[in-house]
Amino acid sequence: MIGSPTLKRHSFSGGWRTAWLDAGAVAVTWLLAFLFRFSLLRNDPPANLADILWISTPLAVVVWVAALTGFGAYRTPWRHTSVPEFKRLAAAMGVATLALAAVLLLLRIPNFPRSIALLHPLFAAAALLGLRLGARILAEGRLTRAAATTGKPLLVLGTLDEAARALQTLRSSAGWHVLALISPDPAETGRSVQGVRVAGSVADLGRVAQDLGATYALIASEPGTAARRALMLQASDARLTLLTLPRADDWLQSGAGTAAPRQVELDDLLGRAAVQLDVRGLSSLLAGKVALVTGAGGSIGSELCRQIARFGVRQLVCIDASEIAIYTLEQEFKARFPELTVRYYTANVREAGRLRDLFALHRPAVVFHAAAYKHVPLMEDDNAIEALRTNVLGTLNAARAASASGAARFVLISTDKAVNPTNVMGASKRLAELALQSHAVQHPDTHCCAVRFGNVLGSSGSVVPRFAAQIAAGGPVTVTHPDIVRYFMSIPEAAQLVLQAGLMGRSGEIYVLDMGEPVKIVDLARLMIRLSNKTEEEIPIHFTGLRPGEKLFEELLADDETTLPTPHPKLRVARQAEQDALDLQALQVWIAASGAQSPAQIKAALHALVPEYTPQ
Repeated sequence: MIGSPTLKRHSFSGGWRTAWLDAGAVAVTWLLAFLFRFSLLRNDPPANLADILWISTPLAVVVWVAALTGFGAYRTPWRHTSVPEFKRLAAAMGVATLALAAVLLLLRIPNFPRSIALLHPLFAAAALLGLRLGARILAEGRLTRAAATTGKPLLVLGTLDEAARALQTLRSSAGWHVLALISPDPAETGRSVQGVRVAGSVADLGRVAQDLGATYALIASEPGTAARRALMLQASDARLTLLTLPRADDWLQSGAGTAAPRQVELDDLLGRAAVQLDVRGLSSLLAGKVALVTGAGGSIGSELCRQIARFGVRQLVCIDASEIAIYTLEQEFKARFPELTVRYYTANVREAGRLRDLFALHRPAVVFHAAAYKHVPLMEDDNAIEALRTNVLGTLNAARAASASGAARFVLISTDKAVNPTNVMGASKRLAELALQSHAVQHPDTHCCAVRFGNVLGSSGSVVPRFAAQIAAGGPVTVTHPDIVRYFMSIPEAAQLVLQAGLMGRSGEIYVLDMGEPVKIVDLARLMIRLSNKTEEEIPIHFTGLRPGEKLFEELLADDETTLPTPHPKLRVARQAEQDALDLQALQVWIAASGAQSPAQIKAALHALVPEYTPQ
């Protein structure tokens, strides 16, 4: 327990050497105070000066060392002394001064000069602070010399304030030699912080790196800012290995209290803050219950399974149409969650009877429906009917099975492409939302909601794996349009917010996730090329033109929608105009009978059901 005698004894025993040095400093400065009082100020000493010193010097040492120990002055090695330790030291010295004055007053030592009680704290404070500053200067000198000899040459990119924080972190991580700072603000050139000089602006990065022999550059800018993204792209032109400071989870996973700078990853382009989950609420939703995930082998579905496993479900049921995907998930979970009861099924959400049987067998309390076709061009013409059968009928089949088995909650994973859709995939997901809302009206005991978000960085079928494959093949990297932008979030963030929406969701609602700032796809391609230590001359970017059904930008809310805040800062509720409920039976009959129709006929019928859909 903090403040307990045991901890204090341990802290003192760990710093007994420094305590002895402090005791010596207090004794010497006590004698110096007398010397100053009687010799330098030319005052006659009292006749009993020897007795005064004999009694008061040990007393001063005991009181001061006791105060320092009580305030935890020996918990931190002197070489790590910083502002908090100086504050603790100042408090201890203040208490020691008052306590010693009170004791001397009670003892009533004859002829004791009262001015000593004022002079000594000044000398003692200078000595104690000097010892600690000296120890830190010596330690940092050793580290600097070692870094200069064996450390990797590094430039730090950021403003002076950002660089100061980065330098503090780097001091606790051996193996790096900071040569200079590079600031995005040209006015800071020539200034310095913690003894390291700003050698130029970002435009000078290549020249400075060459002149100083740097091979690494650390991005110190704040995560999640446009300035950081611009800095990353500019810095990557210099052909340096880009590093960034560790994230909070890196510090926790390092196990040693520090974490070394790590190489920049694509997630750093987003730089999004960690999701704050309602852990207690999610535990009450999932702990001890059965959770079921469709599309469990996909990128979003598998991450949902990983997140759900953290909350102590009694059983996790994983359904996916892909044999290899469900097998891969099984192998991972056997290794990572050996105590968790998991059932794995190869089943297609288009088979209503199979879903009813599985749901009736396991009776899940919570269902996350992630199974879907999501590739826009592939679903646009020849496979339009497949998008309807999987995305619409599959959703309806899963929702009906969930309600029939008594599930309390059903969460549909939707997409920003469902907003004012211009493609079949987006329109099919919007129709799935409408079908789920109509189903929710008929089955009020099951809370059905949808969660709508944009692209997930690194998910299957996204641009990241495609760009990676193109770079590995030597290029070119194909981007449809130089101005095309998309919203991105990481796979874990998307899964966590889906869980949070499932907890908060009221039946019939559509939740919109805070996707942050949109990212230019061409910037993403450039960064991936540069992170692979290539240039755009070696791996060119080719613009191929927008594909069928593709928009330059995606929207998260339709024109006739507004949003309302929720208790969670990254979730908002989409409020829509009043709309007549769908005839689900007629919808099912139409999709079942439209297999022989042409893509144009399917799109026309889809437009009638989803008026905001405008086929290209």
